Amino acid sequence: MRQVSKRPRLLAFLPALAVLALQACAPQPPDLSPGNWADDYDRFMAAQLVERTEADVATGERGAVTVAYNGLAARAGLEALKQGGGAIDAALTAALTQVALTAGAPISYFGIMSLVYYDAGSGTVHTMNAEWNTVLGEDDPLTIPGGIDMSSPQGMYGTEVGGRTALVGGFMKGVGAAHERFGRLPWEEIFKPAIHVAENGFPVAEKMAEYWAMRAPDLARLPETHATLLKDDGSPYAEGDVFVQPALAATLHAVSELGTNYMYGGPWAEKAAAAVQADGGRMTVEDLAAYEVLWQEPLVADLGGGYTVYTNPPPNAGGTALIEAQRLAAASGLVDDGHWTESADALRKALDATRNFMLDFLPPETLTALFGADFTPEQRVTPEHAEAFWAIMEAGLPFGTWAPATPGHSDDVVAIDADGNIAAITHSINAVMWGKTAIVVDGITIGDPASFQQQQIARLEPGARLPAPTETGILFHDGRPILGFASMGSGLHHRTFQALLGVMHFGQTVDEAVDTPDFFYPDTDPVTFQLTFRVPVGGFPREVLDGTGYAYEELDPRQARLAGEGLWVAVSRDPETGELRAASHNRNNSAAVAW
Repeated sequence: MRQVSKRPRLLAFLPALAVLALQACAPQPPDLSPGNWADDYDRFMAAQLVERTEADVATGERGAVTVAYNGLAARAGLEALKQGGGAIDAALTAALTQVALTAGAPISYFGIMSLVYYDAGSGTVHTMNAEWNTVLGEDDPLTIPGGIDMSSPQGMYGTEVGGRTALVGGFMKGVGAAHERFGRLPWEEIFKPAIHVAENGFPVAEKMAEYWAMRAPDLARLPETHATLLKDDGSPYAEGDVFVQPALAATLHAVSELGTNYMYGGPWAEKAAAAVQADGGRMTVEDLAAYEVLWQEPLVADLGGGYTVYTNPPPNAGGTALIEAQRLAAASGLVDDGHWTESADALRKALDATRNFMLDFLPPETLTALFGADFTPEQRVTPEHAEAFWAIMEAGLPFGTWAPATPGHSDDVVAIDADGNIAAITHSINAVMWGKTAIVVDGITIGDPASFQQQQIARLEPGARLPAPTETGILFHDGRPILGFASMGSGLHHRTFQALLGVMHFGQTVDEAVDTPDFFYPDTDPVTFQLTFRVPVGGFPREVLDGTGYAYEELDPRQARLAGEGLWVAVSRDPETGELRAASHNRNNSAAVAW
């Protein structure tokens, strides 16, 4: 019998085996679905119910993400990094997930976003403004209803309702623009964690349940809001309940498949305009279709000691206020008095310097008339202006004076990738927990930011970009980026001021800057307009507080969110070793992650 060699047959299989081997070694396409990181998803979801008392800290070399609220969102951002995404992919994934984890209460897919981005490849910093546009048809903004009464807990939630309180939000347009310019992952991937949260739900934490209970009458006013945000019997969601958002999941699916035009000219835009108009508003589909983000050169300031800050320029207002406050600290000699937690003189100067946030409520021409100096944004960031203005402040401002002592919403994301790219994002609904008007369209919340910014809107042409107070940036030292930061909350200006000084002048790490006792946005008497400064109870020595000569109030840290606290998160990068150090906020369910 003739022997038949089997070698050719075996050789015939070799190409196929080689293909299989190559397929096994080839990188798999990214898939951010939480099912692929289920153990961490469950662990971080459970941690959503835990309130922090100190900053979370994470270190690594390949990437890091930190958030002010909702630690699960940070873990979602880290997954973007692990699957080949860059800093912008991580930051956007985290931001999208944050909104789903908060039922659109303090942040919204129709809110605002500011971005500062460092591109390590080119060594350049870019800023994006996706903040509010005013409404084209709003020709009498001073008659927009509403306001916030800071003198009572109920008044903090707003005073009147109406569709005219809505503005044109740029958050989702900003997500699209940032991803198109700097993203590495496929567009639909960055939505997967948020969609999963919307489809499967999240457990309601104690603090969130309190907001739900307080806002329940407003959430019951409109049928779609009632159906979306309240139980079938009309009661609010309580601690331990699981809140599922099927309408939101469907909308996010549509945006991930069709792009941001779905919200800015497509079906969602038509429904949103109709809902706002049905409540007396003047927003149209044309308002949404006309919205464009602003890519701008950063506002840059040399802060001394080799430090340079890059932040958002006008029409954003927060960047100007950030730099001006640091200039005032230098003009006052604040740091020479020691740290404000140990020195009454330093605390008094810090409180005075951060009063500059009040300038944004008055037109530059009014300030010039009051003080005889140029108060344009260009001048406010100069050292010469700070020297002159500090002298005016020491002599006594005609507004915002401190009461004498008596006897006795939004979220942040910062991400850094292995290449050294840095993305710092602040985003917000710019309203108090859904807003009193409480409009919801296909799961997306529309806040009432115009209800307390009538004066600022009246200074602008209809359809113009409204200045926002967000303070987001990147800090350089000796020409190299060392820190990305973002801030939020009504006291964001005060917290950013304190944290940056802590890092630059007192040698603090990012977590030490977060955990150092802080002072909040001051309380304002509605009759006398005198200010009372507020601090967390037990944070400052009593002799330091008394030594300022100013009236103060010590607050339970658990009530800080509605009491004027500021939140500041950051990731630092050692330019010599590449080590990353991320720090989250220290009073909620935040998290910092790294690898």
